Amino acid sequence: MPELPEVQTTVSGINETLPGLSISDVWTDWEKMIHYRPFSAFKKALIGEKFLKAERRGKNILIHCSRDKTILIHMKMTGHIMYGHYHLQKNKWIPHPTEKNEALKDPYNRFIHVVFYLNNGKHLVFADTRKFGKIDLLNSKTHLTSKHIANIGPEPLLKSFTFPVFKKQINKRPQGKIKTVLMDQELVAGIGNIYSDEILWRSAVHPEERVINLTKKNLKKIFESIVPTLKHGLDFGGDSTSDYRNIHGERGKFQNKHEAYRRTGETCQKNGCKGIITRKIVNGRSAHFCLVHQILHFT
Repeated sequence: MPELPEVQTTVSGINETLPGLSISDVWTDWEKMIHYRPFSAFKKALIGEKFLKAERRGKNILIHCSRDKTILIHMKMTGHIMYGHYHLQKNKWIPHPTEKNEALKDPYNRFIHVVFYLNNGKHLVFADTRKFGKIDLLNSKTHLTSKHIANIGPEPLLKSFTFPVFKKQINKRPQGKIKTVLMDQELVAGIGNIYSDEILWRSAVHPEERVINLTKKNLKKIFESIVPTLKHGLDFGGDSTSDYRNIHGERGKFQNKHEAYRRTGETCQKNGCKGIITRKIVNGRSAHFCLVHQILHFT
């Protein structure tokens, strides 16, 4: 699932591409994705809307339009948003012959299920292999209180995300295993499977350590690892281990920078450490960690 760096990369791409353009039509072949029902009403409400700006809240993309309308998109497990010139051929959307961006032809970019027609002749499309994505239409004045985002925790990249705030949030789940707790969107926004592994590797904390057993030093190390890890993901355009692509259909490069995630059986890259990265299921999710410098102190 795209996490904070991938979602923010997409938001930045939208802000570089769409402001000033307007929607002339909307198409879908999978109405279940559209939570604003019926689809005909969703379509009618958006025709003529002009894009103003996009922002991120947790793993949600919020595209603000004119007339107090905000399009909410959650990419879920395998979704991503792209911009380009497309056309419908044999019931499938493919890049138009005049489209010069070869990245849009990536096989992972062909599962297009929602299309926003733009007034410049191009399209904003939502591709999703497994069709779990979510799109809704909110009132821009009240969108922060919507059921989709009202209960999301603090944003880790904001200056207001201080150690006392982090500690307070984490301690709401004292019996929780830290891997799972870091991924709880009601506690901290935007961290998922990939970046929780990388954060815990960097902070030398075992993913199964329970919050109640973490020392202040442990918590401080985790806190101090969050921002550098997420910014590292942003610097490399997000992670494309799976389906994620940016707004231009291009792969991110963070998958080439992993220290723990998907490195099972490989030697730990921490200086002076000769451990091996192992994989274990923690509360239903894969955890990748070093057997030497990430020791479980309490069971």
